[in-house]
Amino acid sequence: MPEPLFVTDGLTKVYRSGDVEVWALRGIDLQLFEGEMVVLLGPSGSGKSTLLNIMGGLDRATSGTARFRDHDLANYSERQLTKFRRDHVGFVFQFYNLIASLTAWENVALVTEIASNPMAPEEALEMVGLKDRMSHFPAQLSGGEQQRVAIARAIAKRPEVLLCDEPTGALDSKTGIVVLEALSRINEELKTTTVIITHNSSVRQIATRVFSFRDGCIVESLTNDTRLKPSQVSW
Repeated sequence: MPEPLFVTDGLTKVYRSGDVEVWALRGIDLQLFEGEMVVLLGPSGSGKSTLLNIMGGLDRATSGTARFRDHDLANYSERQLTKFRRDHVGFVFQFYNLIASLTAWENVALVTEIASNPMAPEEALEMVGLKDRMSHFPAQLSGGEQQRVAIARAIAKRPEVLLCDEPTGALDSKTGIVVLEALSRINEELKTTTVIITHNSSVRQIATRVFSFRDGCIVESLTNDTRLKPSQVSW
């Protein structure tokens, strides 16, 4: 198996409000490898998004270690975390966060203008099947198309890892499959390590590995010997 890309050891996250402590993560030990497609499953509040935010440099752990290659994220300053996110990580969220006054091409170009080795906006949009929709504004696109623009924006800077928090959560099953097909193509063709958070247990079938979360812990880890294509998944 390739070298680990992410390694966490004893990772915890505790939120405090007065005398009340809420444990979002309880000692997470995890390795993610280059080129994997990993699915994180679990109910709301189980710790999936908290882990994703720490891996992406959007939040800090309370204790434990989180490493990306030779980057010790736990000890990084805010400036170092910002550079880490810019250079290595692409994010896709449930809500698309597109700028309404910009076309699909212009939304993607916002990222390519600050990246060190970007792909052309039209290339990123072609990868998600939107070559013919580049000049459309978000209001002229369906929800699935807007999500694919968001994915194109995330991959345009050629990130090593793509972190997706409920990317199909606001979509119907048919549209969700189209979005998963776009993510699978990126994973296969660009070898981008891809992590997908979902409530939908059917999505596990497209992953290399699946981690199930409950109460801030990983309660199950599975490897798929045979991965399904998104079009083969029943929702």
